Amino acid sequence: MNVKRGNSMSIEIKKMETDAEIRGKAYVHWSAWHQAYPGLVSGEYLDKLTLEKCEQMARRWPINLLVAKDGQRVVGFVGYGDRGDEAPGVGEIFALYVLSEYYGTGVARALMEAGLAQLRDYPEVCLWVLKENGRAIRFYEKCGFRPTGEEMVSPNIAAAEIRMTLERAE
Repeated sequence: MNVKRGNSMSIEIKKMETDAEIRGKAYVHWSAWHQAYPGLVSGEYLDKLTLEKCEQMARRWPINLLVAKDGQRVVGFVGYGDRGDEAPGVGEIFALYVLSEYYGTGVARALMEAGLAQLRDYPEVCLWVLKENGRAIRFYEKCGFRPTGEEMVSPNIAAAEIRMTLERAE
């Protein structure tokens, strides 16, 4: 999937496949957490979230992952999948991150659309978002997701998350 934005930016959305894409995904993950989450999640967790750890995660879970590339540079990614036994028949957007300089460019929307296309056979898709992350919540609402009222506190990050769902007409 290719997305044209303005005169100079052409974004390609594709499966994460190469070593460079794995490293790029890791950088986006690390950068996004360190830019967007100070004050929202445990500082101790952020201190321990190194670029090396993000690369290890990217290598450990390379499937169901699409990257957004601006030329050869990975600028965002979306992870998606099945909720399994926890919620049979429900798909999930597990992660969606974009480098801050790409905020407002349509890259996140293109990644969301690509992730949802991968989950097209699911009548319901959910995600979890930090309760205090108003920017992300507004974005997900624009994409059709609605809060369910469910909430959990993740002990690893010492922060509350809310569940949002997108129900598709059958």
